[in-house]
Amino acid sequence: MVSATVLGPEDSRRMLGSDVNAAGVQPVWIEVRNDSEHMLWLLRAGADPDYFSPLEVAWSAHVKLARETNARIDEHFSGLAFPNPIPAHGTSSGILYTNPQPVMKLLTVDLLGSKMMIPFTLFLPVPGDVASAREVIHQYAATEIVNYDDLDALHAALASLPCCAATADGRLVGEPLNVVLIGNPDDIAAAVNRRGYRRGQSGGDVSQQVFGRPADLTARKRVKAGASESWLRIWRAPLSYRDDMVFVAQAGRPIGGRFVDEATPVIRVHADVDEVRNQLIHDFMYSGGLEKLAFVSGVGVVTPDRPRTLPGGGSYFTDGRRVALFLSTRPRTFAEVEILEWEPILPARPAEATKDASGASN
Repeated sequence: MVSATVLGPEDSRRMLGSDVNAAGVQPVWIEVRNDSEHMLWLLRAGADPDYFSPLEVAWSAHVKLARETNARIDEHFSGLAFPNPIPAHGTSSGILYTNPQPVMKLLTVDLLGSKMMIPFTLFLPVPGDVASAREVIHQYAATEIVNYDDLDALHAALASLPCCAATADGRLVGEPLNVVLIGNPDDIAAAVNRRGYRRGQSGGDVSQQVFGRPADLTARKRVKAGASESWLRIWRAPLSYRDDMVFVAQAGRPIGGRFVDEATPVIRVHADVDEVRNQLIHDFMYSGGLEKLAFVSGVGVVTPDRPRTLPGGGSYFTDGRRVALFLSTRPRTFAEVEILEWEPILPARPAEATKDASGASN
């Protein structure tokens, strides 16, 4: 059994004697009860690939020219850190020093044993945050949701979803809906989190609307320099597959990619939206939670020589397909991923790409 809580500034001062949150560290108290016959190890890098070591965080609390005091600070921070391994039929608890998530904390906890791994996905409230991921997902009435048990029927339903977002007034066509996510919200959230995506919304996100509303959740993948590398805007659709939720999404990145200046007032999508869609497939392969993938039509072909112009500037081209990603509970290997033969894996040759999303010839 795993339990955890995010420590706010007051908790940090009380336990650590210093507000490490102000230094850019988000401490998380974790307790693991091991009811198995084997020793287990908590994989810290699974919870945060860029986690802080205890002595690294202790350094932020050091006092100048106070060697003995600093040694006691080091000892105190190290003593409170989560200890490995967790003995069989024993309990371990302590702090994991992670990078901040200013809103709801999605924490993945992987426990490794001999020839076994036990994964957990925890949604933790952050002091000062008022909403959780579960609260922002759109809730449909049961009568509004169409459930599919057959993959062929699901294929047809996904192809019939809107090609693109729209502006708030519904008059102008926005960015393409080039991704579908299918699964339990916890498994989807774990996969997104493990690949470095974190909740974050900008003004441009609100302008993209599907089913008459802005995205239920927007996540951004941040690079070391701090610029937004790519985004994933997610809407729950009124569909389900064997009672798993279906989400339609936009995967995009700004012109200039990770070299764009975050202070740029208007962020425009990079024209090759298929490239970031395909990069997302690679991300989810490495997440360890991908069960199936397939390509499905529905966006409509837009050729590079006649790109589609977007409201507010910018344009894009595409082979017209969205990718459907089926997520399940980790761990899964590459060899376990099933590729469904819905649409050809390779896109049509440019000479064959003659129709745009409206069906009119280019």
